[in-house]
Formats: sequence, C-alpha cells, structure tokens
Amino acid sequence: MYHPAGGYKKIFETVEELSEPVPATVTGRIPSFLKGSLLRLGPGLFEVGDEPFYHLFDGQALMHKFDFKNGQVTYFNKYVKTDAYVRAITEKRVVITEFGTFAYPDPCKNIFSRFFTYFKGVEVTDNCLVNVYPIGEDYYAVTETNYITKVNTDTLDTLKKVDLCNYVNINGVTAHPHIERDGTVFNIGNCMGKGASLAYNVVRIPPTQKDKSDPIEKSKVVVQFPSAERFKPSYVHSFGMSENYFVFVETPVKINLLKFLSAWSIRGSNYMDCFESNEVLGTLFHIARKDIGGGQGEYIDHKFRAAPINLFHHINTYEDNGFIVADVCTWKGFEFVYNYLWLANLRSNWEEVKKAAMMAPQPEVRRYVIPLDIHREEQGKNLICLPYTTATAVMRTDGTIWLEPEVLFSGPRQAFEFPQINYEKHGGKNYTYAYALGLNHFIPDRIIKLNVKTKETWVWQEPDSYPSEPLFVQTPDGVDEDDGVLLTVVVSPGAQKSGYMLILNAKDMSEIARAEVDCPIPVTFHGMYKK
Repeated sequence: MYHPAGGYKKIFETVEELSEPVPATVTGRIPSFLKGSLLRLGPGLFEVGDEPFYHLFDGQALMHKFDFKNGQVTYFNKYVKTDAYVRAITEKRVVITEFGTFAYPDPCKNIFSRFFTYFKGVEVTDNCLVNVYPIGEDYYAVTETNYITKVNTDTLDTLKKVDLCNYVNINGVTAHPHIERDGTVFNIGNCMGKGASLAYNVVRIPPTQKDKSDPIEKSKVVVQFPSAERFKPSYVHSFGMSENYFVFVETPVKINLLKFLSAWSIRGSNYMDCFESNEVLGTLFHIARKDIGGGQGEYIDHKFRAAPINLFHHINTYEDNGFIVADVCTWKGFEFVYNYLWLANLRSNWEEVKKAAMMAPQPEVRRYVIPLDIHREEQGKNLICLPYTTATAVMRTDGTIWLEPEVLFSGPRQAFEFPQINYEKHGGKNYTYAYALGLNHFIPDRIIKLNVKTKETWVWQEPDSYPSEPLFVQTPDGVDEDDGVLLTVVVSPGAQKSGYMLILNAKDMSEIARAEVDCPIPVTFHGMYKK
C-alpha cells in the first residue's frame, strides 16, 4: 500500500473541540452488546499562536468518545484542561516544555530561578495525551510524567490534576499499567533508589475501597528493579505481567539525567535532547515475583541479556512449565525510534517518509523465553525446552544468560504496533491471538490480526484510510478467544465524511459496521472501551 497523495498529513492537524456530541451515520448493524463508550486520547492542538509543537508527543491532549446506544452512535471530543493547555491558551504561547518542544522561559525569571523551579518539579508537563484508564471508580488521562489527570468520562470534563510523587517514590509512571480483574493497578517508573542511584519501582494501587477513600492514597511500591547505569535510567514505556511475575526490559535507550538538568538550566532544551543510546550495553531482561506474601514482590537476581532493541509495547506475558514467555513489539538496534517521530518527518511527502523509515530501526514482533530454574553447571546449553518455540536461553561462562528470540512477525518497515489482546480472559495467560495497528514506514494504514502460535495473519485495509489502535471487545456469551469485535477510529481525509469508528469481526477481520462523522479527527494513541 502506497500513500503518494499524502492524506496521512491530515491526522497531524489541529482541530477545534466540539460543543456537543454529534450523531454518526451508521452503515451495517452495531452489535447489540455494544452499550458503552470507546474512549481515545491523542494530540489535537499542534500549535499555539504562531508557536508550533515539534514532536508527535507534544500536541495538547484531546479526549475522544464514541457512545453506543440502541444501535446508534454519537461522537464527542474535548481538550483535557491540563495546566499545560490552559496556560498555553491563556498566554497564547507554549508555556510548559513538552517532549520535543522547548517552552521559552518567562522573561521575568532568571537562569537560577528557572533551574530551581525545574528541580522542584514545578514545570514538568501534565499533558496527558497518551492513554486513559480506571483507578477504583475514577478515570485518569495519562502521559509518562508524575502527573495524571482525573476526567469525567461522560462529559469529558477535567476534574483534577494528581501528583503521584505525593504518594509514592516515583519520578513518573508509564501510560501502560496492568489492571487485574478486581481492579488492582500495577505500574512501573524510574525512581531514586538506594545510595542516590537510580532504580525502577513497580507500584500497586488497590481496587475500589469499601470506605470510598481514594485508592491512590494507598499506593505502595511492591518491588524495585536495579538500574544498569547509576545516573542513566532506561526509557521505560510498558512492562510485562504474568500471573506470578513481572518482566521488565531495560533497553539501551537511556535518559541522561545530568545532561537533562544542566541543559534545562542553560539553554533551550527539551526531553528529547536528553535521550542517548548506550551502544555497548545491549538489553537486560529483569524478572521479579509479584507477591511473596503481604503484597510484597521479590527481585530475582539473574542476569538475562539480549541484543539491543527498542521496546515500547509488551503484547502479553505468561508462564508455562517453569518458563516465562514474553511477547513484545521490538525495533532492532539501539537508536531511539522517537528520533523518527518529529512532526516534520511525519508530515513529509511519501517519498521522504519512506526514505526516513529506511534509516530507522526495523520493527519485529518477538517472543523471548526466560527460564525460571537455573543452575550454574548448565553452561553452553539451551535451557528452553518448550516444544513450540525456537527461542533460546544459554548460560555464558560469566553466569549471564543470553536470550535469542523467536520471530513472530516481521516485514520490511512494516510494524505490528499498539498491540491488543483479549486482555480480560487472556492477560497474563497463554493465548493465541494479538491485534495491532500496522505502521507502513511509520504511517498507520492497516489493522492486523496475528496468530502467535501459527504466525498466520489477517489484515483489514482500505486506500487512503488511517486507522488507530484496535481495541478488542468480547462477545458476552463468547466461547473462543477471538469471539468479539475490534473497535478502531479511522481517518479517511478524501471521503465525504472524514472520520469513522469501524467495527470489525475479530474472527476474520471482516467489517460489521461503521459510524461516520462529519468532523476531522486527528491521530489517537491509546484508549479503552468502557462498558
């Protein structure tokens, strides 16, 4: 599939928020069990006044909602009224530095006061453009800093900004928590460890409290993973969780904290300037027990190593006969993939887009298998004896265990990304199917279903149509793992109605229905189906 017309540029354009929900035109039949809302988050404001945002992860957070009721669908959106957004709109300029956009300082502040306000954490962005998820009875729009934003999922109103630093030792947490069936939330983030060195903490937030108190107030660190480099934590975007274990992959993409602090105080610098790649470190896999009693986990000190990769999204993690199977979306090599996600790159003409993607790390879906039962004397032999995988783990003379993956999906510059599974029934358990957004030279242009056991794939695709992460919703009386539908928001700039919510049959990827709206919809990253 080629995109010479460059229609994809439309998904990186500013839109105005709606004043009220708009009815969608439905083609096909909406399944009667869809009675809730599809919630999505992404950037919607790509410039303030005459100041542009430069990176894909900089635009101000716009929350989208498709409501299902009696076979009808409505669409609504609203900007999340974060400090970053409100101050930008009020001052008509970029006020808070975003991922790849530096906010020029208030001329009334000198270098030292700027440095100290950053140091106190005042100016860290709360632009929650990445995901939305429940904590207890509440819903939060999130990014990857210490700030999360409570939102009303009916009205899309912004309720309050919460600083997780007030409750737990964490510098920020990912936008990809794991949520158990009872509503317990687990997440991971960088923190200050012992002796002024860095580490990674896994945080547990309990489910809804009987006394209706805020579960966030009862957040606890359950386990700490060490950092390979004292002052340079790895960038962490998600983590794996099986029934009894956490899997944390420490990649060679590092945040240079010293550079970060000095850069901020001296010259115009942003988060992207402070990433660097360790070209010799490779990748470290860490595992920990989830609960050894009293809600505390335990780090298992084995050194699992692998070749250098970028890793943003874990697909699923499960245990099988003394092994942990971790399926992940990887990009080969140590160069940071976000270097290719500047808006100028993504808005280029198709030939330029292709050229840039030729230079970038190549995507691959991989299965790594980690042995739990390890004996020193087994050097040099493959420790994996699961009959269905070619992944290996070999102990080296220095006691480290080298992991080689099995490739589940690979196509040149064709990524299987923003993965989803039947999480309710198969999260942390053995499974067969994964669903994803297909990125073609970084441009989203298809939905893919993958059988991780046979490697068979199914694809939904239409010319000049740009879908988003597919969310799986189980048929209420469904028996099979793939009995259900996929919900994805598609932008088709050339069509009469430029955006629609598409419902696919998860079994064969055939279209069941679409609900079209007459308003532009920009790119969205992650979201959820709220019953």
